[in-house]
Amino acid sequence: MYRKTLPLIFIILQTALLRAQENPGDTTNLLRPVVVNAYFGSQPALTMPSTISVVTAGQIEALQSHSLLPAMNAVPGVRMEERSPGSYRLSIRGSLLRAPFGIRNIKMYLDDFLLTDAGGNTYFGSLDAVGIGRLEILKGPEASVFGANTGGVILIGTGSTAADGDASVKADIGGGSYGLFRQSVSLRKSWNQVSLDVSQAWQRSDGYRENSGMDRKYIHAVPRWAYSEKGSVKVLLLYTDTDYHTPGGLTEMQVSQNRRAARPASGPNPGAAEQKAGIMNTTSLGGIAHEYRFSDRLRHVVSFTGSHTDFKNPFITNYEVRDENTAGLRTYFELKGSKQSVIPWQGQVGFEAQRTGTDISNYGNRQGVRDTLQAADRLTATQQFAFVHLLFNLTPKLVVEMAGSLNFYNYKYAALQPATPESKKTFKEQLMPRLAFSYLLSTNVALRASASRGYSPPTIAEVRASDNIINTALQAERGWNYETGLRLSFFNNRLYWDGVVFNLNLDDAIVRRLNDGGNEFFMNAGTRQTGVESQIFCWIIPPGSPGIITGLQLGNAYTFSSFYFRNYSDEGNDYTGNRLTGVPRHILVNSLSVQFTGGFYLNGQHNFTSSLPLNDAGSVYARSYHLVQLKAGLNRKLSTKYGFSIYAGADNLLNQEYSLGNDLNAFRDRYFNPAPGRNFFAGISTKF
Repeated sequence: MYRKTLPLIFIILQTALLRAQENPGDTTNLLRPVVVNAYFGSQPALTMPSTISVVTAGQIEALQSHSLLPAMNAVPGVRMEERSPGSYRLSIRGSLLRAPFGIRNIKMYLDDFLLTDAGGNTYFGSLDAVGIGRLEILKGPEASVFGANTGGVILIGTGSTAADGDASVKADIGGGSYGLFRQSVSLRKSWNQVSLDVSQAWQRSDGYRENSGMDRKYIHAVPRWAYSEKGSVKVLLLYTDTDYHTPGGLTEMQVSQNRRAARPASGPNPGAAEQKAGIMNTTSLGGIAHEYRFSDRLRHVVSFTGSHTDFKNPFITNYEVRDENTAGLRTYFELKGSKQSVIPWQGQVGFEAQRTGTDISNYGNRQGVRDTLQAADRLTATQQFAFVHLLFNLTPKLVVEMAGSLNFYNYKYAALQPATPESKKTFKEQLMPRLAFSYLLSTNVALRASASRGYSPPTIAEVRASDNIINTALQAERGWNYETGLRLSFFNNRLYWDGVVFNLNLDDAIVRRLNDGGNEFFMNAGTRQTGVESQIFCWIIPPGSPGIITGLQLGNAYTFSSFYFRNYSDEGNDYTGNRLTGVPRHILVNSLSVQFTGGFYLNGQHNFTSSLPLNDAGSVYARSYHLVQLKAGLNRKLSTKYGFSIYAGADNLLNQEYSLGNDLNAFRDRYFNPAPGRNFFAGISTKF
């Protein structure tokens, strides 16, 4: 398959280069270079020492505005899964071993505010695409600036603000197969020194399988006030209410009998539908950020974040309830060199602290109703770190980055019933250095290399897993990442390529296991992770060109993951040398975007994912699959201020039988969560 695909890629690129050379000096078709904001201000991606991918709101809407999956999975090194509507998992350059649901070992920020709690967990699935204007994905350990993580960091921007005095409203309504319905509204208004962004969405689905319905309500508001030429204040108010059912995993035989069934009863345990298994998550988040520029060279930024989560999880064997409260602070000073400096430079010194208190109670589950209390505990996680970051342009071609952070983490725990005295687990402080550089080999080609150390302590959900035992023996995972990459941008940015090779060795990597009763627990193991990532974008016909086809872009993303366990044994079983569970060796994504005269467009994406091991022993594998998605529509402007869009699309056009979101190391071989077959959606949106 790969031997056929690679020559095709080279033919496409050769065609693109010939077409680009036809009119290389056409300034009307100049495309903007990729710019990132990850490190304290806008910088061209070409010369960034880090490996960063950008996902825009346009890329999200290109295929499915109701789901982030196609856009996220088009990023090399990133794998996003959806076991059922609303039940998401996400990994960057790593495994999903730690996260049966949710996101761990990845740090997330929403604008200037902390989205990941002090316990290391992120409810990414509670966000809606309407509230996301841009994602910047930093791959590999970024603990030197952003604190505890080994997988990477995702910076989420809520969107841009209307120009001074302008206002805009965008409304969208659509639906699709299996009871999908979605409605969203975005409002942006700006006047004088004040601006306001408001986004609201409601999405529901009956789901493909039994007991897989989902209902999510989302709203956020972001007011901003530039109270002077030097100072500004921004506020974030967010509320999300997500309720989705979990059908549970099936064995291979059960899948062959009925792909759409929920997990059936087995022995003394009832089935998922009977127990009304699911997740109910209501989260409120608020934050305030202040920025003040003392001069052109010196500024100070500080942000405060607070959140509350009411979490309920009726499961087969119990009914878990969590009450979570988080408070966090992030602040830094930035100083830049003067205009007369021989060597341009900038530096930041900052501090971040966060605390999350969690009350966890487990009850018996009587068909979706809480029964007798089984266990109740209180855990409080506290993390803090100080960081310094320096960036030097030593020569016009050479950029050097140095950064480091000193990290502290502890958690306190006590049983609530019967009450016990509070105990404390303190982890040794960790120094997380980073050294990176980027060198321009020519105007359009840049070489980069970096070495960084990552660190990620166990989350509260791992310390106190579903076996209801406080696991104080669980250690933080940590390790060094080394990588080197090459970027190039040719023909007025019509051709852009980014490739990187990396190696990450983790000590005490956290892996998920199940006991004989089907309850999860976590332990430490070592991993060796070597990979290759490549991403290409090429405008064969630049947007805005004359003719029937006014724009044509091809894209390709490839991920190769050679990930293995090292030093890993459990209950007499030695898994050393086995492939890392849940990680496909090859992922190849091809994308197509065609713009036609009159506002018509066609977008398509093909995703090939190779087979992957489903248990640590490597004895069971999920089969490879080809996923093809298409979306076509019409964008029409009725005037300079009014316009509308009609669209329709299809998912899984080849009607592949696959599982997008397997249960790893599943109890009694219930590995599979079958994904929908061929399905469709359509909608209409207006903007004025």
